[in-house]
Amino acid sequence: MRVLTVNAGSSSLKLGLLDDDAAVADETLERWAGGAEPIRGFLDEHGADAIGHRVVHGGTRIVAARVVDDEVLAYLASLTELAPLHQPRAIDGLRAARDAAPDTPSVVCVDTAFHARLPTAAATYALPREWNRKWSLRRYGFHGLSHSYAVVRGAELAGVPPGQGRALCCHLGAGASMAAVRDGRCVDTTMGFTPEEGLVMNTRSGTVDPGLLGWLLITKGVGPQELFEVLSKRSGLAGLSGVSGDLRDVLAARDGGDADAAVAFDVYRHSLVRHAGAMVAVLGGLDLLVFTGGIGEHQPPVRAAVCEALEFVGVAVDPTRNAAASGDADISAVGAAVRTAVVRAREDLEIARQTRAALATTS
Repeated sequence: MRVLTVNAGSSSLKLGLLDDDAAVADETLERWAGGAEPIRGFLDEHGADAIGHRVVHGGTRIVAARVVDDEVLAYLASLTELAPLHQPRAIDGLRAARDAAPDTPSVVCVDTAFHARLPTAAATYALPREWNRKWSLRRYGFHGLSHSYAVVRGAELAGVPPGQGRALCCHLGAGASMAAVRDGRCVDTTMGFTPEEGLVMNTRSGTVDPGLLGWLLITKGVGPQELFEVLSKRSGLAGLSGVSGDLRDVLAARDGGDADAAVAFDVYRHSLVRHAGAMVAVLGGLDLLVFTGGIGEHQPPVRAAVCEALEFVGVAVDPTRNAAASGDADISAVGAAVRTAVVRAREDLEIARQTRAALATTS
């Protein structure tokens, strides 16, 4: 089955055609206005038997890949305020595909599905139970498509039986999260009700004391909209360094003697180590450590910092392998108790797999 994968970012559109997981064609539009023409043109040139869409948030009702109909589309649109940067664009992609190819089935693959079976203790916020029930407040988690693929591929690379043991997956990109996976099931993750919680990111603050936020709102006159904008777009590496949210720029500035950039990287590294330790504690140990995402794939110093902090549980990487890793690679040191792998982010493969599975169950 030839599957067109549609990944709509906050401003971009990525299209890819896979035939039995072999890439046939791809196209990326850095600026996309939301219309159907790019998808229609791609399909006219290449064709497809099905279309799989990445959507960030599936709420409480979309907990597995689903064939898109009017009801599914309306429900996903109702979740826009929970992921305002990405959900509207994904909805644009769904509507554009249905307009461009009404007779080709579309399947929605949501990032939150991988975390849908979190244990109650990990998923539940310690808020009034009435609030949790009324507004479906819980830890949803994100980057699920990436985590799902990377854990399986990392196990293959490291020679660890897939779906067995304790794995920590680190998706480190502009947005970043970790997932603790036991025997194939996600049991904890760093992102929460929205993609703002957890690790320090390029422009997102990650976890911040809620009392501090209340103090800013109540005593300093910071408005709710301004606060959200600052936390999501003007914090993280960008806010701390004053240079950029791009880690490469921050490291270059640090190496050039910029003190703020040095602090920014130290805070970023500390956040990674702190959350990694928490995930390992939840798992009760570790068998496999996986890095993916733009930073996870291309920044050996970041991988080394996390691995050094986890030496006490048996993580050890070969410095030469770590420095040379390009694409999928096992970077474990010889004899390491915990295997460590670098995996190229391939959400498209996971989208295609889930799309085929969803259509197989409905045929």
